[in-house]
Amino acid sequence: MSEVVFIGTSDAFGAGGRRQSAVFARGERGGMLFDCGGTTNTGLADLGLSRDEIDVILVSHFHGDHFGGIPAFLYAALYTDHRKHALEIVGPPEIEARVRTLADAMGHHLDDREWTFPIHYRELHAGERLACGPAEIEAFATQHQPEAHPQGYVARLGRERIAYSGDTGWFEALPRHIAGADLFICECTLCHAELDFHLSLDELREHRDDLDCGRLILTHLGEEMSRERGKIEIDTADDGMAVKL
Repeated sequence: MSEVVFIGTSDAFGAGGRRQSAVFARGERGGMLFDCGGTTNTGLADLGLSRDEIDVILVSHFHGDHFGGIPAFLYAALYTDHRKHALEIVGPPEIEARVRTLADAMGHHLDDREWTFPIHYRELHAGERLACGPAEIEAFATQHQPEAHPQGYVARLGRERIAYSGDTGWFEALPRHIAGADLFICECTLCHAELDFHLSLDELREHRDDLDCGRLILTHLGEEMSRERGKIEIDTADDGMAVKL
């Protein structure tokens, strides 16, 4: 049985006073993190989750609210946790260069440290599959701002399959990519369709019957959507929400 804990469920701007994107999944063979926004360390501490449980950080795209917490995560793993076991950072093309550039800009330089644990960067292109840490992962291209190299993923942790949209607008191939997932963690920034690179509640209601998944949970909720949590017919995530599969 797998467990999923929503660390951060807001949009990029902390709508509703919630944390930025990060979802922890614990499987039979270990744990992984879907995205690592800037508030991830705070969220892990608040929820009593250990960074040591995380074997893989899986990055959906290069926007700060989805990967901006990685440098501080690495520093905390080194200086606070005294981590010894390897960490894999998996993401779209340029994942290592993007993390290193971000770390330099934040003053958390990675090159001048003696790391107590190996850090392995692994690129995963849309359409490819990769075995890493506790999971087997397949990537697919999404409808988001292309300069951020956006991808969604389907990860198998043991018997369960978890689909994760990252940030995306609606595109016709989305149902095919997530078909058969036990859980689909889907962004829903907006109530009404206003942007072609973020999903809305209106669009998901229109296409709900096309999404063949065991459970659908909406996350990355913007200001208006954050006020709809728990009031609509589709499950909405909140910081700290835990789900067993």
